[in-house]
Amino acid sequence: MQSIEISRALESWYARDSGEELYSAILQRLEPVLALSFGYHILQIGPLAQRSLIAESPINHQIYASGASDRSASLYCHGDELPLESDSIDTVVAFHALEFDEHPHGSLREMQRVLRPHGHLIVVGFNPYSLLGAIHYARGLQKSSLWNRQRHRPVSLHRLTDWLRLLDCELESAQHLFPLPPAGRPGKAGRAEQQAGQGRWRQLAGGIDAWAAGHGLPGGSVYIAHAIKQIAGIRRPRSLRVRAKESFRGLGVAGSPAPAPQQPRTDNSDLAA
Repeated sequence: MQSIEISRALESWYARDSGEELYSAILQRLEPVLALSFGYHILQIGPLAQRSLIAESPINHQIYASGASDRSASLYCHGDELPLESDSIDTVVAFHALEFDEHPHGSLREMQRVLRPHGHLIVVGFNPYSLLGAIHYARGLQKSSLWNRQRHRPVSLHRLTDWLRLLDCELESAQHLFPLPPAGRPGKAGRAEQQAGQGRWRQLAGGIDAWAAGHGLPGGSVYIAHAIKQIAGIRRPRSLRVRAKESFRGLGVAGSPAPAPQQPRTDNSDLAA
């Protein structure tokens, strides 16, 4: 399945009622995080360029990068080869960018490269260790499925945290959404029993999600990781330090010249007396 096919299949998944509910919840959770990020350039990268997570950002220049040739994308490129200058982007939002990438660690390294020091990196991904992750795994047994392991390689939050640490990015916060998979909005048509059942499930899922979010519990269907790019301490290589030390070896500090002895003063008038 090519990048454009993955993009269409994932967009079709988000177009369902449950996907729309999840998308709305992601936007709501991202709002206070994006409100804290300022600067000149913000980048969203991933297969869903047509679904913006950064439209409400206070940063005006918004860039959308995708490996699918979609008109909604500003940049058509691979995640591990971003055509952007280093330290040039103030905020990077990865929307399912790593789990559908053949080289997720390389793509994360590129995001870190283009991000300016103290810039914000936000990663949104499906949690493989969740009920929805188990459903995706079961559906991925079919080769033609979007969730097949040849196309979907979910990155756990634990692994992502290790990668961020290696790239000098400090994890600020991690949020989880929907411990129970989203049930979707009530349908406009259908039997009353089905609508009532959806309403009860939606109410239960929403209550559990709110309770889990209030207690900071993991295990949600989707995680939102927020990290800050740090600046590594500048330390000269040991060879340069040794070379500098040897260049000063043998040099002493010049002391003040010792005062010359003076002859006692002779008064001619005393001699004459």
